[in-house]
Amino acid sequence: MTLTHVLKSLSLTYDANQDRILAVVNPGQLDSWSFWLTRRLTLGMLARLPATLADTSAVVKQAPAEYRGDVAAFEREAALASTAGAMARTDDAVLKSNATVAELAVAVRISDLGDGFGLELHGERGGQAAGVLGRAMLQRVLQMIYAAAAKAYWLGAPVKPPKSTEAGADAPKPIRH
Repeated sequence: MTLTHVLKSLSLTYDANQDRILAVVNPGQLDSWSFWLTRRLTLGMLARLPATLADTSAVVKQAPAEYRGDVAAFEREAALASTAGAMARTDDAVLKSNATVAELAVAVRISDLGDGFGLELHGERGGQAAGVLGRAMLQRVLQMIYAAAAKAYWLGAPVKPPKSTEAGADAPKPIRH
């Protein structure tokens, strides 16, 4: 039998050692659960989720076609402003303890429920977390995913080359994958 954790809060952080994003559901609570989000899964969400939000927005649909991108951007900025008060920093010790028991996420499902969005995380060992988010909170989660992916340099940002000194110029270069 698989236990589904009710998603009430979410914390995301990039772990360079794992080269994955740690998603902690209900951090610091008795019902917390954690998942590792891979680059493939994360980039897939970032490719589809903005279009889903725009396509399901009544405000964007009412705007003339040439202004829909601007209206979607305005809606996103308004959502981030309205959810700013819900943001809190998760203690590093909580993140570290959740990282040791995190399971690999194999699927993330987002479904339009009309008055909100269903968000489900499924792990390879059967762990699940699910919750219903309003449009503004889903915009916030999308922003959190973008921030973690940017920190991982998964969005095409150039990686800074290591500093070389004359004495160490011939030293082996680090390998990134």
